[in-house]
Amino acid sequence: MKLNERSLAFYATCDAPADNAGFLYKKGGRHAAYHRRWFVLRGNMLFYFEDAASREPVGIIILEGCTVELVEAAEEFAFAVRFAGARARTYVLAAESQAAMEGWVKALSRASFDYLRLVVRELERQLAAVRAGGGPAPPRQPRALPPKENGCAVWSSETPAAPSPRPGPEPPPLPPRRRASAPNGPLDSASFAQLHEWYGQEVRALRGQWLRSQAQP
Repeated sequence: MKLNERSLAFYATCDAPADNAGFLYKKGGRHAAYHRRWFVLRGNMLFYFEDAASREPVGIIILEGCTVELVEAAEEFAFAVRFAGARARTYVLAAESQAAMEGWVKALSRASFDYLRLVVRELERQLAAVRAGGGPAPPRQPRALPPKENGCAVWSSETPAAPSPRPGPEPPPLPPRRRASAPNGPLDSASFAQLHEWYGQEVRALRGQWLRSQAQP
């Protein structure tokens, strides 16, 4: 595969957020020594740099067709990126902590287009099932904690009754449903100013009635 080095360098160091980034120990291809490198994952490309401030990557790993698995190695928290084929290279990497290793393994396992293709197929299958009426049932609402008697929880199959609302002031009455007519003619021919005045009078009258009813003992 022929790649444009300048385009890759720009893509590796652009301002767009990376899928994952951090220091990993990379085992040399011909030597058993590990070297600390700064890794940046973008899409299905894993770039590695001399350090975090470098502007050009020293290498790139195209993750298509790879498998990511844990391995036994001299370094702790090691994992390998393997490719099929007799001459394919295996990249042995090591993280600096258990959490970092798990994060990298998960991110690299999901980086290839093959994985995305499987995800899209699964989502299409679920969408087809929902459209056919055989989709999964909506999640049930969590039940409230059971009541207690003598300090012990009492379970019951009956649905607990909803608590009665606390008494409070009555809300103002709603305006009556209006027919398609107005005091001076149909609503279709009335102007906005006329409609505003008619409705305003009615709302003020209803509000006054409600205030007077609340003031009575």
